[in-house]
Amino acid sequence: MVIDFHTHIFNDELAPKARAALIKNSHGAYHHCTDMTRAGLLGYMDAHGIDKSVVLSIATKPTQVGKINAWASTIASDRLIPFGAAFPMAESWRADIDDVVARGFKGIKLHPEYQGFYVDDESIFPFYEYAFSKGLIILWHAGYDPVGTPPYRSNPRRFAALADRFDGAKMVVAHLGGQEQWVETAEFLAGKNVYMDTSMATKYCPKDLFEFIVKKHGAERILFASDSPWSDTAEAAEMIRGCDFTDEEKESILHGAAEKLLGS
Repeated sequence: MVIDFHTHIFNDELAPKARAALIKNSHGAYHHCTDMTRAGLLGYMDAHGIDKSVVLSIATKPTQVGKINAWASTIASDRLIPFGAAFPMAESWRADIDDVVARGFKGIKLHPEYQGFYVDDESIFPFYEYAFSKGLIILWHAGYDPVGTPPYRSNPRRFAALADRFDGAKMVVAHLGGQEQWVETAEFLAGKNVYMDTSMATKYCPKDLFEFIVKKHGAERILFASDSPWSDTAEAAEMIRGCDFTDEEKESILHGAAEKLLGS
């Protein structure tokens, strides 16, 4: 069993335009392994033994939220698990969270660089509190992004403070605590009561540091993830299998922790 906790797709009409724009805006930093459509993702999963994928969407402005969530409802299946979109500073954020819950989504994806907020800005706390009170998972992009400019609006220290403030909430910090910030992850975030996903870290984090972080944090709170289509899921899974973890730890990372968090 393999569950990829961090993937991206678009509707068939939008996918080619979105893919081209993202590649251009990232200055060609990443190469795609799917065409970013539903069929493309499922075809990749079939070819490479990926059982389920969590599909994440980002609203870059409040007016996108309703359309994104309506579309996300149409792709939900036993194999594709969509998270909802929300814009924390929107006037409608409470109603948007209610809509996410009504649609049966397990969580929400936030991106501080695209959406323009600092993850530990106290003005966002009511949004977090309400989402957590509804039993939702919040998954944040963390650290470097090719379209952003430093200093980034998130880092392991900021997430460590959030972990203390919302101890026990369903929090997922992507990119192993912060893309290109893994030394800080090891020092400040590893061991806190949050989940971290492995997206991009399997490719870019030095293996010895990756293993150190996972062991310090605990495999039961590590979620296998690729950031598909920007990283190859099959290669990421093989990296996990080649690490110095026990069989039980590998199984937890590849699917067990995700099953627990998703309640499946």
